[in-house]
Amino acid sequence: MLRTGQTSLQLAREVDEVTVRITEECVYCGSCEPTCPNDAISPGDDYYVVDPERCTECLGFYEEPQCMEVCPTDAIVPDPDRREDKDELLARYRALHPDRPPENLEAWTPPS
Repeated sequence: MLRTGQTSLQLAREVDEVTVRITEECVYCGSCEPTCPNDAISPGDDYYVVDPERCTECLGFYEEPQCMEVCPTDAIVPDPDRREDKDELLARYRALHPDRPPENLEAWTPPS
């Protein structure tokens, strides 16, 4: 649960190694979808959804999850029901992008 004045990215850093999900707080603006390098975000019935089989939390591309950065309502939050460590995310990245070496691995900050 977000505390007053806290962003979803700040909350994510407090939770240990989890993936993200989009909550009903989503206003369906679409800001998150184009920021995802894995095409893991798509429109759902009432709000955008994250495909956990495609999400790497931007590992291999950016230093932190881009969707959380651009969400105007902090609707993208850690999903405590899906815990994945860096090795699992890196394996997913390599499966999705076999011909592209990962970048920013040392600088990457998980939403945890």
